[in-house]
Amino acid sequence: MSEFNLGRRRIMQIAGAGLLLPSLAPAVIASVKDRPQLTDGVQSGDLLGDKAMIWSRSDRPARMVVEWDTRSMFSNPRRSVSPLADARTDFTARVELTGLPANQAIFYRVTFEDAQSGVASEPWFGHLRSAPSQRRDIRFVWSGDTVGQGFGINPDIGGMRIYEAMRLRLPDFFIHSGDTIYADGPVPAQLTVEDGRIWRNLTTEAKSKVAETLDEYRGNYRYNLMDENLRRFNAEVPQIWQWDDHEVVNNWSPSKQLDERYVVKDIQTLVGRARQAWLEYSPMRRQSADGGGRIYRKLSYGPLLDVFVLDMRSYRGPNDDNLGGEKPFLGREQLDWLKRELKDSSAQWKVVAADMPIGLGVPDGEVSPGVARWEAIANGDPGPAQGRELEIAELLAYLRKHQVRNHVWLTADVHYCAAHHYHPDRAAFQDFEPFWEFVAGPLNAGSFGPNVLDKTFGPEVVFQKAPPAQNTSPFAGFQFFGEVQIDGQTAELKVILRDLDGVAVYEHNLQPA
Repeated sequence: MSEFNLGRRRIMQIAGAGLLLPSLAPAVIASVKDRPQLTDGVQSGDLLGDKAMIWSRSDRPARMVVEWDTRSMFSNPRRSVSPLADARTDFTARVELTGLPANQAIFYRVTFEDAQSGVASEPWFGHLRSAPSQRRDIRFVWSGDTVGQGFGINPDIGGMRIYEAMRLRLPDFFIHSGDTIYADGPVPAQLTVEDGRIWRNLTTEAKSKVAETLDEYRGNYRYNLMDENLRRFNAEVPQIWQWDDHEVVNNWSPSKQLDERYVVKDIQTLVGRARQAWLEYSPMRRQSADGGGRIYRKLSYGPLLDVFVLDMRSYRGPNDDNLGGEKPFLGREQLDWLKRELKDSSAQWKVVAADMPIGLGVPDGEVSPGVARWEAIANGDPGPAQGRELEIAELLAYLRKHQVRNHVWLTADVHYCAAHHYHPDRAAFQDFEPFWEFVAGPLNAGSFGPNVLDKTFGPEVVFQKAPPAQNTSPFAGFQFFGEVQIDGQTAELKVILRDLDGVAVYEHNLQPA
């Protein structure tokens, strides 16, 4: 596959930047303090057919107005208005754009109209490329883990620079593979890291302690949105969000015991508050199931790509030794949905966006002295599938039986990057066809790894890049994102793992079966 031509798409980016010119003043003239403010920028997300979600936040009760056009001059804008955004949703709002022409540059501008006076805010502009209906080149990026281990927005290095590196790749969309915030990770004013260097952070009250109240969870998202790189990225790259553990607390499951930092000791209370904040701040359409709060979903992106977004957190049973009979991880309803949707998919490539890897052991302390507790799918036993592995075994056997091919797994969570190839000839469980899993991250957090492989499904480490010491700061450069390119003519899929500056550290081409 030849390198995609970025020049043509760079023209669209420049045109979008031109929208920042203040050529469209609000109809009602008012002082700045009288106008609603869009302090957190705009986001788009969950492209699906002729639809896209637009998100923003006001500083007061107001209605979000979104106008969009295929031309940056807005000569023929179409207009949508949100329900009232008020304190019940932390003044966040979302609108679903519909009727978008396929494979087009879509320019949009967002304003808020004050609920009392009708005075309009200054506009904030964004753009996206709508989903294709026919074969074309596709480029997207993925990663996870933002503001972890106390590493927040460091003005000395220009903030969260990896978001700028991803933006410059001009992706069609971005999959955030979980840990969109670290609600359990306060951000101090400074940290002493490798070689005695000082890491400085911007700080806020919400990030001064672990999140327990709904507003503290919300404040974690507001903190991230203070970063200029992230706001610029959000305005230009549609998002697909999933969640993992740190949106609530590290390694949470129904059996989670909260430490002395927490006044609230009931994990389900924290989960409810955290889920509400996540749903408020994610640019995601509300699913009809689960009271509008279901996270797992399928997003079709033309004939070459379907994305299956998993939720490996909400339906799991307690973290334990992960041995013996089947133990819920995806849960029966989600597992059956995934099997059915993968079988029915006619897309050339089926990307499974998983918030945790399959074959890497992720420890979570001990169940009892000498007996490990496990956080993810693997259980440290290289033999036949047990515990949570039985769901994966069922899925892989089903895909083989129904000849579902060209599925690629993308994940994050472990804070380093890697390429894993799974093959039955190396496996204890052998009823599946070979497949690939690619790992990227972190975006802006401590770096760890590498983790130990569990051989039940025959994984092989084809590549990995991890720091020399655990919890290495972003100064060390072990921050990674992944990029996927699909050639519109040959349907070849190329995976590139890139570092903090966007430099490729690994590449691999996959031919469609």
